[in-house]
Amino acid sequence: MNILFLTDNFPPEVNAPASRTYEHAVRWVAAGAKVTVITGAPNFPQGKVYAGYRNRLFGKENINGIQVIRVWTFVTANEGFIKRSIDYLSFAVSAFIAGLFCRADVIVATSPQFFTTFAGAALGFLKRKPWIFELRDLWPESLVAVGATHNSALISLLERIELNLYRHSSRVVAVTPSFKANLVARGIPAEKIEVVTNGADLTLWQPCPIDEDIRTELGLTGKFIVGYIGTHGMAHALDFIVRAAASVQNTRLHFLFIGDGAEKASIVELTRSLELKNVSFVPSIPKQDVPRYLASTDVALVPLRRSNTFKTVIPSKIFEAAAMNKPILLGVEGQAEEIIREFNAGISFVPEDEADFLDKLHQLSTNSEVYKSYQAGCANLAIAYDRNRLANKMLNIISDTVESYRSRC
Repeated sequence: MNILFLTDNFPPEVNAPASRTYEHAVRWVAAGAKVTVITGAPNFPQGKVYAGYRNRLFGKENINGIQVIRVWTFVTANEGFIKRSIDYLSFAVSAFIAGLFCRADVIVATSPQFFTTFAGAALGFLKRKPWIFELRDLWPESLVAVGATHNSALISLLERIELNLYRHSSRVVAVTPSFKANLVARGIPAEKIEVVTNGADLTLWQPCPIDEDIRTELGLTGKFIVGYIGTHGMAHALDFIVRAAASVQNTRLHFLFIGDGAEKASIVELTRSLELKNVSFVPSIPKQDVPRYLASTDVALVPLRRSNTFKTVIPSKIFEAAAMNKPILLGVEGQAEEIIREFNAGISFVPEDEADFLDKLHQLSTNSEVYKSYQAGCANLAIAYDRNRLANKMLNIISDTVESYRSRC
């Protein structure tokens, strides 16, 4: 079976869409599938092409059996609605053109870079092959949630296009049960939608002792480190965390932010203006180094802004942290909170509520018995969301989609 996968992000980029696609695809190859990934030159989130790559019209490489085709895109930093939209649209056009020359029994196109699914739909139509919409984000709802746009006419138009894409896809694979419920409530048949959540590669993310070398490099020996590793974007409410850090009296507590993104500069400036000594920043690090840095922390911080839209989101950070037995300090309501509570893998605070955040942080950092119980819960959560099992589930969905399509033709 030839799987053609369209994604705007792929390793060496280290965000959740890149990791999910790679970790699935490498397992599909091991199972006997031929996987071609069309993506762009790695540049997320700073909008600077990584060393060793060029933003050219067309290039090929092989990554662990996956044929990777890199196409030209309008490269820009992960900031500014207009520029990012041009970036996403340029990838959709380039991916569509490249996809015309690729063998495929099925096309998979992943959001939240919404225009990517346009290319998937067009290729499916022209090639007369099934196409699958992998739904990683409820777009355009998420644009409204982070305040990227308030243009009601534009939002209405995008929602009509969104629903039309769901209807005309062969299958929708949603990353949370809440996404499926949302689509069903809006008229998409339930039998058309499958759920394959995010998870963790347990060969990469494993429990290990605190990495004291990293702590020494960062000058944080002896600290209780609350770590955030990932995109510093509009959705993540890191400005709230920095302001709350100003109220922390315990000098042993330290906040470590690792990564880059649209809000990084403003968060760093806020930290400087508040003259905080308990907050540190590290630029983006290669994926292979992320486990070491996560190992240097005591707690994994996973915040989002307070929005009904984000109640349907399950950040992939919780699975990687759980796999390394790092209790989770969660600032997300809804689906993610339910998972943390089910497995007793951490503690949740009301998003953007400083008093509740400080209270939960105090509980987590001062009660060693509670901390150990959360570590045990993390281990159980990781097993339940093992990437191997989830990749096999999605491969079965893809195979069934191809067989169903062939039987109808």
